[in-house]
Amino acid sequence: MELRTHALEVLRLSHARNKAQAAQQMLTQAHHYHIDPHTRPNLVAGVALPGHPQRPQLRRHTEVARRSPATLHGRVVLMHAIAHIEFNAINLALDAIWRFDGLPTAFYLDWLQVAAEEGKHFVLIEDWLQAQGHAYGDFPAHQGLWAMCEKTADDIVARMALVPRTLEARGLDATPQIQRKLHHVGTPDALAAVAILDTILTEEIGHVAIGNHWYRWLCAQRGLEPVAHYAALTARYQAPRPKPPLNTDARMAAGFTEEELQWLHMEPEPAPPFNRPIWVGLPSETTP
Repeated sequence: MELRTHALEVLRLSHARNKAQAAQQMLTQAHHYHIDPHTRPNLVAGVALPGHPQRPQLRRHTEVARRSPATLHGRVVLMHAIAHIEFNAINLALDAIWRFDGLPTAFYLDWLQVAAEEGKHFVLIEDWLQAQGHAYGDFPAHQGLWAMCEKTADDIVARMALVPRTLEARGLDATPQIQRKLHHVGTPDALAAVAILDTILTEEIGHVAIGNHWYRWLCAQRGLEPVAHYAALTARYQAPRPKPPLNTDARMAAGFTEEELQWLHMEPEPAPPFNRPIWVGLPSETTP
């Protein structure tokens, strides 16, 4: 079976847990796949991407309420929001596999690993929700992560810059703060959530590192200076800057340099002129 074609098939799945488990199964069967980096799988007319269940109800991020983890209801809403992030992260990894042509085999295998681990995270949280008498879909959610995926669909450099190393990297900063609040609550369900978040944080460092690696690789291929080009991309795509405090240790473990961390701590400034990178694998171009 061809990996990129199967990734698109799994991306189309609408049942969240089935998709999460299918992504995990793909990694266990990785040695059975062949990879065609030069032929993009065909989309089926009328089939929306990504596949998603009828619930949760999707709203603008400003319309999704936040709750204090001091109550069980608040903890359930919080963990449901994280489950939705993990579900979208599965989609983002699968989308990177099928969409972008002409890349090294390692690129596709790296994002397969990410998809599988995000699937594991989703299942862990959904099991936790079920233990509290709830399920994924019980509360509204927003599509911030997937919206950036759509905005960067025709620019792989922007995708690597702004999804794993920007939006997903925010989880490296936020997770320890959430864990401290849950530790303070101290109930069995809160401590179980802390343990799940430990697993997520450890593996998300690796996911952000993968994004950093491929962003720099692509910049080197195109003669782009990574820090300056990142500033231009954040301005062009209106990507959010991280909110302090930053988890400097986790970000350094994920491959951020001192120069990049200094830039993230700076007040926003006008970005340098945007130099659009060369696109990898447009149908009208010859794949290198």
